[in-house]
Amino acid sequence: MEYSAHQIASLINGEIIGDPQVTVNNLSKIEEGAPGTLSFLGNPKYEDYIYNTLASVVIVNKDFIPKNQVEATLIKVDDAYKAFAKLLEAYNTKTNGLHGIEQPCHIAPTATIGNNSALAAFVYVSHRAKIGKNCKIYSNVSIGNDVIIGNDVIIHPGVKIYQKCVIGDRTIIHSNAVIGSDGFGFTKNDDGSYAKVAQIGNVVIEEDVEIGANTTIDSATLGSTYIRKGAKLDNLIQIAHNVDIGEYTAIAAQVGISGSTKIGKRCTIAGQVGIVGHVEIADDITIGAQSGVTRSFTTPGITILGGPAYELNESKKIFIATRRLPDMMDKLRLLEKEMKELKAQLGK
Repeated sequence: MEYSAHQIASLINGEIIGDPQVTVNNLSKIEEGAPGTLSFLGNPKYEDYIYNTLASVVIVNKDFIPKNQVEATLIKVDDAYKAFAKLLEAYNTKTNGLHGIEQPCHIAPTATIGNNSALAAFVYVSHRAKIGKNCKIYSNVSIGNDVIIGNDVIIHPGVKIYQKCVIGDRTIIHSNAVIGSDGFGFTKNDDGSYAKVAQIGNVVIEEDVEIGANTTIDSATLGSTYIRKGAKLDNLIQIAHNVDIGEYTAIAAQVGISGSTKIGKRCTIAGQVGIVGHVEIADDITIGAQSGVTRSFTTPGITILGGPAYELNESKKIFIATRRLPDMMDKLRLLEKEMKELKAQLGK
């Protein structure tokens, strides 16, 4: 489908500089712009590309003032990146549409599916599962007994949702994520072998959450593992049993969080962080990449870093001291040598 600059500007409340009737039928990066495409300039370091891009329409910030002539039609908005993201979402919805219930699917007689929800082929919906309105569930998704899925949920191919889990409105779950698998619960027998502890709880994912591909969220031993409203989880994350992730917290890839840990609201956890079990992280804390969190941090708003993790200023001191260790060792060896020479002179 083609859209004019005028139509696009009306969608994002933008001001047109150039030809309002020029049309686009695709999207492009500004450095790879082609005729008939829409692009955006959000980062000033890419400004040079706008003077040579072949894109027909470019979304820019209102404060952008060209240094040279720009051939493309410009649409000025308050925030070019946010405006382009809005258009990307609309484009994605149109190009990845799913309608009706494809066959073969298995839907248990006791399951219910809300109005305007769509299921791709090979979806399995088990007993007493409830799927809300306007959901899109793609192929090879498995939904267990008594699962409750809210409205406007998108579940991508290969996702597995175990029994009794709850998925909130407008949640997005990406391919091959596993929701509600058994927590890592075992007791050690006298002979050194392990006996499994049944994990009879569930996972509760609140509204507006996004779960990345191949992320695993374990069921609680008792009660629930919680992913609170608006949280964003990247790919390849492990959330253990009875963990509680606070509202609007963002977690990058390859993070592992051990059981019964509580993460506060609006926290940012960078890649490859490991957090031990039964600790508490206060609201608005940032955890630097590859940190190992071995204790609770209860002061809101701080940044922690390192392995083991310390508050940022303390971590910097440790880092600086570590960098000085080779020089300190050289000085120590010199002192030892001088001490030996001095003892020899004193006949000791």
